[in-house]
Amino acid sequence: MSNYIIVAILAVVLFFGIRSSMKHFRGEGGCCGGGTYKACRKKLDTVIGQKTVSVEGMNCQHCVNRVMEAVNSIDGASALVKLKKGVVIVSTERPISNETIKNAIEKAGYKVTDIKE
Repeated sequence: MSNYIIVAILAVVLFFGIRSSMKHFRGEGGCCGGGTYKACRKKLDTVIGQKTVSVEGMNCQHCVNRVMEAVNSIDGASALVKLKKGVVIVSTERPISNETIKNAIEKAGYKVTDIKE
């Protein structure tokens, strides 16, 4: 009888562990302490340019929120994050240096590997 109880407890623990892992790998889990909050894209009056920024270290929606907020905090910049591709599309309404964008993202805790105009 006690063997059945142990097997049942292990099955439940295994089920929740697999379910949590699957959510994590799909980018839905709160691996970085995230919750249900989702950052909004900042609206710009006029867009004069776009840059594609390759970013390493983004794993979940919380990471997306942090990167979006970091870029959106730059005056004249708005971010669209594509988690699965590991890129951030930065739209600008004024000239913004690559260094400014890189510093904002890296200050949020992620690594910028490339910036394309």
